[in-house]
Amino acid sequence: LFLLVGLALFAGSIPEIIDIVKTFPKYNGTYLSDRGRRHIVVCGHITYESVSHFLKDFLHEDREDVDVEVVFLHRTPPGLELEGLIKRHFTTVTFFQGSIMNTVDLQRVKVHEADACLVLANKYCPDPDAEDAANIMRVISMKNYCEESRIIIQLMQYHNKAYLLNIPSWDWKQGDDVICLAELKLGFIAQSCLAPGFSTMMANLFAMRSFITSPDMAAWQNDYLQGTGCEMYTETLSPSFSGMTFSQASELCFVKLKLLLLAIEVKPIDGGDTKISINPQSSKMPANTVGFFIAQSAEEVKRAWFYCKACHEDVKDENLIKKCKCKHLMTFRKGVRAIQLVGKTMANKTGATPATPFSAALSKPLLNIKNSVMAKEENGSKPVMNGRLVPIGPNGLVDETYGGYHISYEVKKLMPTNKPADQQKNGKMEVGIADDQAKDFDFAKTEMKYDSTGMFHWTPARSIEDCILDRNQAAMTVLNGHVVVCLFADPDSPLIGLRNLVMPLRASNFHYHELKHVVIVGAVDYLRREWKTLQNLPKISVLNGSPLSRADLRAVNVNLCDMCVILSAKVPSNDDPTLADKEAILASLNIKAMTFGDIITNIESMGDSKDALNNMGDTTVKRPGPIYGTNVPMITELVNDSNVQFLDQDDDDDPDTELYLTQPFACGTAFAVSVLDSLMSTTYFNQNALTLIRSLITGGATPELEIILAEGAGLRGGYSTPDTLSHRDRCRVGQISLSDGPLATFGEGRKYQDLFVASLRNYGMLCIGLYRLRDAALTTVDATSKRYVITNPPFDFGLLPTDQVYVLLPFERKQSRFSFSETEV
Repeated sequence: LFLLVGLALFAGSIPEIIDIVKTFPKYNGTYLSDRGRRHIVVCGHITYESVSHFLKDFLHEDREDVDVEVVFLHRTPPGLELEGLIKRHFTTVTFFQGSIMNTVDLQRVKVHEADACLVLANKYCPDPDAEDAANIMRVISMKNYCEESRIIIQLMQYHNKAYLLNIPSWDWKQGDDVICLAELKLGFIAQSCLAPGFSTMMANLFAMRSFITSPDMAAWQNDYLQGTGCEMYTETLSPSFSGMTFSQASELCFVKLKLLLLAIEVKPIDGGDTKISINPQSSKMPANTVGFFIAQSAEEVKRAWFYCKACHEDVKDENLIKKCKCKHLMTFRKGVRAIQLVGKTMANKTGATPATPFSAALSKPLLNIKNSVMAKEENGSKPVMNGRLVPIGPNGLVDETYGGYHISYEVKKLMPTNKPADQQKNGKMEVGIADDQAKDFDFAKTEMKYDSTGMFHWTPARSIEDCILDRNQAAMTVLNGHVVVCLFADPDSPLIGLRNLVMPLRASNFHYHELKHVVIVGAVDYLRREWKTLQNLPKISVLNGSPLSRADLRAVNVNLCDMCVILSAKVPSNDDPTLADKEAILASLNIKAMTFGDIITNIESMGDSKDALNNMGDTTVKRPGPIYGTNVPMITELVNDSNVQFLDQDDDDDPDTELYLTQPFACGTAFAVSVLDSLMSTTYFNQNALTLIRSLITGGATPELEIILAEGAGLRGGYSTPDTLSHRDRCRVGQISLSDGPLATFGEGRKYQDLFVASLRNYGMLCIGLYRLRDAALTTVDATSKRYVITNPPFDFGLLPTDQVYVLLPFERKQSRFSFSETEV
């Protein structure tokens, strides 16, 4: 009887038990970490699309063993698609429901133990500033919970980067980093104005992709796909490279190891922060130098670590370059690997970043406190200013830094003065000089041509009224070799940060006459809001008109421009997101449908420009414009990837084709912000890769410059000093034609390796890829034909006379550094 009564009561309670189980959240547990296994926390905009893109890149097979678990934290439970995706990756992916703003939820996902915390942004949000504010609050919450957390955040707008600097524990030296989508997107497009197609090459470099060539594909597609398989890696160079110049090391890597060495990590003599130097000239490489490579996989790059001159001098097959048994090399390797392991704890003491191939050094706050105490004890008798040691020169004089910081002229001028007689001794300036600047500058010959950091050309602020042209004025201006920016925007559209497009085109490693004039065609009401950030940049004009007006486009000589950029600042409609690109596509098709044969003006011969690149066959040479609009060089920014099918009428119309496989993207005529998704994974695995990409793309933005821009007053001018002028000496992206000039002989059936070695030896130029005509049957250079990008071609790749070469050009001090006598290889 008792059993029967118990069963009856239990049966009656079953519905209640089921209800209780149902109400218990499925994703409400606590993360249990495996011993010795790292994990990262990902939060922010978590959807099926954002997660699938992230995981595809993060868990790619080309990376070294990725033994990292990915933990997603989001307020709402996953939908069916996302849940299925998580189950497919159940060994490496976990999902928890909760808020990143709640300390209890941060404890549940073990943020304090996480290797890094990543914050994803919604790239298609209607209000970018609100999205950035929400993500910055997430960072504040995580930093408030655990100051040592390494955080990588995506931001939409450049001006919002300044708010991250207000977080006390935000420290890029600890590995914290920000990926600003507007800055990088417009930077990529700007570099395409200098070297068409470069945006495609760089986007493919930091995305992890495996290529599969097929005999069924067109030859151009196989060439392009081979390049998409290349990625950027870092590795410590073996001791055999010690004492070599960068050019010698790069040549050895390419010819012997079949690797492209792009840049190296340079450690200053004074023990400051390491800097990345791209294609540096004439400096010897010390031991333990970290190199940045372009290669197909991490396994290939290990050849640079294993290479031994004694053992591998005569090895012909690069695949046979493995670890050798040389005693001195073994000792070196043990020492370097030990340094790399210990380096994490020693980083703060030495002030240098350890050279770890795939992880950034994380400094520890306790060590900071300990080292600051030790520094006080060691330097008790040394001069201190504002709590910082004043650097002392070799002669006991105060160095020309202030409190450990290099300072610009304007700041020095505001400091307390010393006696004129004591201001300069042995060429060193003491801290505090302000007047008697005649000893430093000749004001008769000096004017402010560059900003205070010396990285960009600068001009006194101009009002937008001084730069506005009407249609007649524009038609009277002889515009040629310029950049036309077609901008769609409403007066109240969110700011897109046009400064990020113009600043790379105003980098100080260009001579003033080489700067391309930028003509913006769009609504002046919107541009007035952007103008505060553009007013100090030279050679900008504004045409108050419509990018869809053919009369306006003819007035700005769109057929004679070096690049036409089509952008939209309008907010995508929530009703149908595929229509977000309607204006950009209409503008692109409108220009392609134009003809210019009846209105072409005879442009004077531009042979008066004698700089070396014109003679080298540079594609920026002034030229008669094309007759048909289809031949106008153009790059269109798209919001929605699938809309790329409408840009090119003879392209495959399959909307499911990935963007990087489409013809407009392969040809460098389309760019979408979605390609920047891969940067989150790239930055986590290799922090220096983002620094390298940013310095290549932005034209030289530095932490000092970002602090200045964070003030909101725009670029400040500065007088030229030897220190600021030295910042001009950095390489830039260029495109050289093989149809004429001293490199023309390489287009006549020679191999890519011959061109690579000759360019490096004779001109200091580092070749990184080709821009080839899609129809190889054409034998003449004709701007009408489509070209496609080949990243880092194989050493035995055959060259054609119509090819154009992507190069990293060294700075030309006297504008005539190239000799025109070619040296045979």
